[in-house]
Amino acid sequence: MALPGLVGTEHIGFTVPDLEQATRFFVDVIGCEWLYSLGPFEDQHGTWMAEHLNVEPRTVMVENRFFRCRTGPNFEVFAYDPPTPAAPQPRNSDIGGHHLAFYVEDLDAAVAYLREQGIRVLGEPTASSRHNTGQRWVYFLSPWGMQFELVSYPGGKEYEKSATTLLWHPAHPSD
Repeated sequence: MALPGLVGTEHIGFTVPDLEQATRFFVDVIGCEWLYSLGPFEDQHGTWMAEHLNVEPRTVMVENRFFRCRTGPNFEVFAYDPPTPAAPQPRNSDIGGHHLAFYVEDLDAAVAYLREQGIRVLGEPTASSRHNTGQRWVYFLSPWGMQFELVSYPGGKEYEKSATTLLWHPAHPSD
């Protein structure tokens, strides 16, 4: 069985500590386009926020902004004002830990660009092995510490030689 009507990932939502800083990062550094904003949303006396968004009932969603980053899912970026302090940014090893990966055609040029922009790149590009042979990747951090990755495999990956189904690829979104 599968989710009826599943087509694909429409957006990825995440919360940032400073929406203006995040907008500058996504638009000026990454090259995304900011399309529109919504908010604020709050429920001063009911439980709507808890029931629908799984946050404390008095949390205010100050604003959320929608970004398109070429091909792939859209980003819905939130700024919240919770009644209690927010949890720290999770690491990859934490429950809920995550990263967002951008496919680039030239990994070395993209890494050099990020460094020129003052973005912290974690180590040097790494060549993958086994099923991912042919891929190179590197992690980097947003100004607020969120983990991102650059990945590139212009000649394909090893697993593709015998696979009947390929992973979705942003350079070939209809495949």
